[in-house]
Amino acid sequence: MGASNTSAVAYGTEPGVRFASQLDGHGGCKQLCMDEVCAWRPGEGVTWLHLERDHPAAAEWVKHKSGFDPFVIEALLEEDSRPRVEPVGDGLLIILRGVCATSPDGATQKPDDIDLVPIHLWVDGNRIVSLRDSGHYITALRDIRLSLEKKKGPQRTGDLLAMIGDKLVRDLEPVLDAMDEEVDELDELIFHGDASQVRERLKLLRRRAVQLRRYLAPPRDALNRIEHDDAPWLAERDKLRMREVIDKLMRYIEYLDAIRDRTSILHDDLSTVISERIARNSNRLAALAALLLPPSVVAGLFGMNVGGIPGVNDTWAFVIIVVFVTVSSVATLWVLKRINWL
Repeated sequence: MGASNTSAVAYGTEPGVRFASQLDGHGGCKQLCMDEVCAWRPGEGVTWLHLERDHPAAAEWVKHKSGFDPFVIEALLEEDSRPRVEPVGDGLLIILRGVCATSPDGATQKPDDIDLVPIHLWVDGNRIVSLRDSGHYITALRDIRLSLEKKKGPQRTGDLLAMIGDKLVRDLEPVLDAMDEEVDELDELIFHGDASQVRERLKLLRRRAVQLRRYLAPPRDALNRIEHDDAPWLAERDKLRMREVIDKLMRYIEYLDAIRDRTSILHDDLSTVISERIARNSNRLAALAALLLPPSVVAGLFGMNVGGIPGVNDTWAFVIIVVFVTVSSVATLWVLKRINWL
């Protein structure tokens, strides 16, 4: 089979294809076109084909030119699927999720824009076919592609699969670090910031924590099945690397559980602070009403349009009433301080 002399991995040069490459067994690769991919036969070298799952051209190749089992074809092109691993013959059908933390131009996404991108994989001893939706970017695959360009990439199928798992899990670390920093910031703002703003940010943070936690357990089980699979192309070294990936994922899950617990504590603290503020404001309103009670009673009594109101013809009546209201208000204020309402 002919192959291009270019070692760099072309990106998106053909419809539905992100890149197609053949590993050279020394950490590098050479670029393949789709005609060369279709003409490829087992034994001619390990190939890696990365497709856009929702592109018609990619779906056409998977259905009619890949030679996959119908079960594999259906799973690879499935719209929505949970992470899992299914052995089919000497190969593995693998569905994982990766965090898209950066866009292709390197701009970091906002925390609210964290996306969990499904990646569908078929892996056997001679090739890896990976699919992800167009418009999404998995930095783990991009990093592996760049390492192949620098001749520092994987050399075998099992090596490539272990590196994919490692890179997918690696991208969780900056996401969790950012969430932990936000928890620290909210912890400081609870007692000094705007309660409504803190409550909104805390709600979004808890939602992200629950979302990530829900999607981390299935990949853990899937990677665990890969580690214990007896596929002949999975070397012991690959299984050891996969075990390290699983251990790292377990630490991240525990880290995420700690973040979730901290957000629950912060939510309780925020509720306590809000309740205290409401109680303090209620006390102030009650104290203000108590201070205004004597003047209100006097004004109500002397404001009635009935006969017999005292002091109507007395020159000093108004002064006497003002003095009485002042004294009664001061006395009320003293009583409120004595009972610690103010």
